[in-house]
Amino acid sequence: MRFTKMHGAGNDYLFVDVRKTAPPADPGQLARTMSNRQTGIGADGLILIHQSSQADARMQVFNADGSEAGMCGNGLRCVAKYVIEHPLDDRNTRKSPTSTLEIETGDRVVQVEVALRDAEVVQARVNMGSPVFAPSGIPTTLPGEPPLNLLLHLRSLETTDDQWTSQHPGLPEEVIVSSLSMGNPHCVVFCEELTDTHVLGLGPVLENHSHFPERTNVEFVQFLSRNEINMRVWERGSGETLACGSGACAAVIAAILMRRCDESVLVRMPGGDLQVEWREWGDVYLTGPVTEVFQGDWQSDTAA
Repeated sequence: MRFTKMHGAGNDYLFVDVRKTAPPADPGQLARTMSNRQTGIGADGLILIHQSSQADARMQVFNADGSEAGMCGNGLRCVAKYVIEHPLDDRNTRKSPTSTLEIETGDRVVQVEVALRDAEVVQARVNMGSPVFAPSGIPTTLPGEPPLNLLLHLRSLETTDDQWTSQHPGLPEEVIVSSLSMGNPHCVVFCEELTDTHVLGLGPVLENHSHFPERTNVEFVQFLSRNEINMRVWERGSGETLACGSGACAAVIAAILMRRCDESVLVRMPGGDLQVEWREWGDVYLTGPVTEVFQGDWQSDTAA
């Protein structure tokens, strides 16, 4: 089975083109096996590229733990790059400096504008659509539309102070959060500084908190100015990743709603920078680099 490894700002995925072949029988298991950084190829997840009856291609995303995701901003940009650079026929070939594609993902079709240099896609801008603020659509049981700047208790009533301290050394028992959906659930935490205690400690606790019935991605955000933030992310099903496109959008939206940022914000992450724009409560636009790392073959007996 042929695969291509690509990344957007360090958020890396393994891409398998199934536009002319049958998809793997168990893509969740395949994602777990291939994504393992010790015994597999290593990635934040697996993305299948399907043919689409209503767009240039359809994207199906699986996290590193095998669970399926509804949206991936960095993955979308990479799929657009792949479709242009690996066309099925001459009709799919774009030779102009900029081109716009439509990629189907989850229950929506997303527009992606790409910038080409010598027929290679080097950057892409995604219309991520509008954020979802209704708790039922996120989903979360937190109150508010959106749930904004809320005190969330981390220790359950059944857990004593001593038990919490021994199980989660150094972690607070409560944290202020905001939540919304960008096609997948997000929980945003604003911090004075970004530490491993926040990301590696609070990340998995918040991901699996009872207020998020389908789990959640968690963004830890430090303000630098009204147009620039630092962010680290704990992704649902993948752990800490070097970047997250939908997470960057969620963080900027929460910051704008709290009147801490302007409409266009540079999001700095360990893997690279992304630009997020949210103007006049309309659609959210995400811009950033896309890079192909290498191609390879996965043994067919492990692809089933």
